[in-house]
Amino acid sequence: MKTLQRPLIVDTDPGHDDVMAILLAVKSQRFDIQALTTVAGNSTIENVTKNAAYTLDLLQRRDIPIYSGAEKPLKRKLVQAVVHGISGLAGADTSKTVIVRTNDAAKQIHQIVRQHKKKITILALGPLTNIAKAFQNDPALPSLIQEIVIMGGAIDVPGNKNRVAEFNMFVDPEAADIVFKTNVKKTLIPIDVCSKTILLLSDFQKLQGTSFYSPIMSMMKHFIQGLTEDEGVQGALVYDAVAAYYLLNPKAFTLVPMDIVIETKGEHTFGMTVAEKRAHKKMEYNTLVAMDVDKKAFVKDFLAILQKQI
Repeated sequence: MKTLQRPLIVDTDPGHDDVMAILLAVKSQRFDIQALTTVAGNSTIENVTKNAAYTLDLLQRRDIPIYSGAEKPLKRKLVQAVVHGISGLAGADTSKTVIVRTNDAAKQIHQIVRQHKKKITILALGPLTNIAKAFQNDPALPSLIQEIVIMGGAIDVPGNKNRVAEFNMFVDPEAADIVFKTNVKKTLIPIDVCSKTILLLSDFQKLQGTSFYSPIMSMMKHFIQGLTEDEGVQGALVYDAVAAYYLLNPKAFTLVPMDIVIETKGEHTFGMTVAEKRAHKKMEYNTLVAMDVDKKAFVKDFLAILQKQI
């Protein structure tokens, strides 16, 4: 009996780890992917949209719509990532990738959610600008979403962009603030848990024989080099793939309900994901936060799914 596919929007700023997440979601065959919506973050909106199309080309799935979105944060200048290279996807040749920028991601998110009331899950892999805009345009929209799974935030570990902030929250804290204040089911996959799932080049070598082995190896070599230089990590932090994996195997994660707010004004702390940790305070839980993951299960399933012949 075929498993019913879960309707899904992937809001993304590809990004090496975004590519891994998209590969995982598509190859799992567990989702009815309504769209990839792109947002400026890891690189410019032009680059990340091209990178999204490149990924679907690798999968031979250009039937999945791509809608480009916000080219900058709500109130700030765009700060791009360092570890992904100038194109946002160092090691990939996107020179022949064809795209059309639609510049309507927030509108498309709105329409898709309205068409699939209380059934859509949003997998948010980049800054939350598109989603915040959709919520601003239609305050009733959050109540019509089944769940938002957000890759982002740092709870008990240092930030990877400033001392306390994770990149996605740092790029557009105002957008994150809007999303976290909405009454929608939110599951957060912070860098606390993603840092426990570092993959080595030898892991990716196990994908030999797949149609995308060569481009993945090229991308991962550049990604690992970027992470080593910028963050001192000797491997691939596939943050977004961990978030996608949550949708495939939530039982592999340890979830903790938390009262979360986003810092938007601090000189040294803007973008910080602030959890209420004072035990004597009344908690207003608004987010489930993944604080641990079964790494062996993740690596095993990640490689098995990517090796699948569709």
